[in-house]
Amino acid sequence: SPISLTTSKVSTMKIAVAATLLATASAFSVNPQQIAKGAVAGAAAAVIASAPALAADVGAGESVFNANCAACHAGGQNVIMPEKTLEKEALESYLAGGRNEKAVITQVTNGKNAMPAFGGRLSDEDIANVAAFVIKSSDDGWE
Repeated sequence: SPISLTTSKVSTMKIAVAATLLATASAFSVNPQQIAKGAVAGAAAAVIASAPALAADVGAGESVFNANCAACHAGGQNVIMPEKTLEKEALESYLAGGRNEKAVITQVTNGKNAMPAFGGRLSDEDIANVAAFVIKSSDDGWE
């Protein structure tokens, strides 16, 4: 048969639970300032965790490009394989993974065919910056 609780038993149980919670909470000395600091730190961590990754620096990418890539790719061209330029349409056609920064990063890092790998020569940040510069320049028509 189902258990039936009377209103007085339910009220007594609520009081007992509340008293137990109160006794447990008072057993731990919690400084309100520590709670406030914890809340601020938690909120800051949540903001930092939800912030997007910083975008690559196109200007820095241009400098790295000029120092490392322009010998073969000046003006978005390709002196070794003329059809495989850094222009928008060619990147869409020839770049493994399509015309996007991730695909450029992979190509620059690992090299392919006549293009040497720059993964051991340039930092990840420099490569990301070059990729941003290449994509932006291809969007702008290598002006």
